[in-house]
Amino acid sequence: MAARFLAKQILRRSVFAARKAASTSGDVVPKGFLAVYVGEAQKKRFVVPVTFLNQPSFQALLSKAEEEFGFDHPMGGLTIPCREETFINVTSQLNG
Repeated sequence: MAARFLAKQILRRSVFAARKAASTSGDVVPKGFLAVYVGEAQKKRFVVPVTFLNQPSFQALLSKAEEEFGFDHPMGGLTIPCREETFINVTSQLNG
């Protein structure tokens, strides 16, 4: 239950920041999706379905993001500080 609350809290703040960043950069995220920035040194942008927020493995990535950044995401959207390969591995399993 606490993980779901945490995910919603991170999502609200990240969506606000992503909308703000998108309004200045012209990048539009489709409804039902969320832009995330992934990487340890250099960040790469991914667009993922918001349904991922309900998945325990994705919530673990969000917890890592909270530990490292709190709610101050320097990229203007949700930043997940893991290796790109790890992120792709987790999300490919969620895609079925």
